[in-house]
Amino acid sequence: MKNTIQDKDYLVNSVFSKVYKKYDFMNDIMSFGIHRVWKEKFLDWINPLPNTNLVDVASGTGDIAKLFLERCNKSSQVTCVEPNVKMLEEGKSKLLKYKTINWINAKAENIPVKDNTYDYYTISFGIRNVSNINLALKEALRVLKPGGRFMCLEFSKIDNEIVDFIYKQYSKAIPHIGKFIVGSKKPYKYLIESIDKFYDQEKLAELMKRNGFSNIEYRNLSNGITAIHSGWKI
Repeated sequence: MKNTIQDKDYLVNSVFSKVYKKYDFMNDIMSFGIHRVWKEKFLDWINPLPNTNLVDVASGTGDIAKLFLERCNKSSQVTCVEPNVKMLEEGKSKLLKYKTINWINAKAENIPVKDNTYDYYTISFGIRNVSNINLALKEALRVLKPGGRFMCLEFSKIDNEIVDFIYKQYSKAIPHIGKFIVGSKKPYKYLIESIDKFYDQEKLAELMKRNGFSNIEYRNLSNGITAIHSGWKI
């Protein structure tokens, strides 16, 4: 198991080290810009209050942090936790004008902050990349305040046969698009495989419950291409 975890850490880190410069552009290309709609709906459900604290894990280039602060009129504090140094630096550069963001290079399974620190924990398109999802969920519970909320946006399982067929056919083209834009198929081959192997909506909800979260709900977006999961620390 240890070797498997180390292998996945190395693979995920190498993938993002290759794509970080064109990460946002490729997200727009691959999703036809719909990832921006999904993220807005994610924030709609969070409906963040001003003067609160967010930890955004696997923060990438900071899309969720930016949207969160804009919804709060920049009155809140955000900690962005990103395991890949190059992605972290890209996010810092992109969000230079946002002065209430703290940046931490760390894994989801080991966040170097005190217990009961945050009102909200978000992870978008990142939980399928963690090496140990149970440890990551336990760590999320630990860093949230009592009454704090866990919110996850992730690719999931499609609930419509026609949409599923079209999506699977399109997915075959994504590594070729990656080769053309980024210069390598490999990161996007990993992307498609990681989505295909990830848990369905009910299984992720069950893992959240098993790791201590309460009042768990989920909502499908785009027929389940992605799903939002919500849970609370009671």
